[in-house]
Amino acid sequence: MSKEPKIKEPKIQEPKNHEEPKIQEPKEEIKLQETKRPANLRANAMPVDGFVLSIDGKLKMRYESAKDATVAGAKLKQSYPVIQVAVYDATARVYTPVELDAQKDEAASAS
Repeated sequence: MSKEPKIKEPKIQEPKNHEEPKIQEPKEEIKLQETKRPANLRANAMPVDGFVLSIDGKLKMRYESAKDATVAGAKLKQSYPVIQVAVYDATARVYTPVELDAQKDEAASAS
């Protein structure tokens, strides 16, 4: 059995036809209704107003009211009970921990 070496043939590029470029029609922009979302914070700036959700010691989202921030924190705490969640009041510079109702009941019965 004799093996013949394989010879690669060079690829030849065929000349492209010079077609006129197609004119693209501008697409209509679809504007979605803007939803009100909490503002994201810069990593190197401390907030001076509002209420900020603190997760594991890191400031994440800013809310206008303490109730909104507490509700959001409670939802996170329900989904992920291991994380530490607190609401930071920027004007008073005070952290308020967010706990689940079951944890509050256990703490009250243990005392």
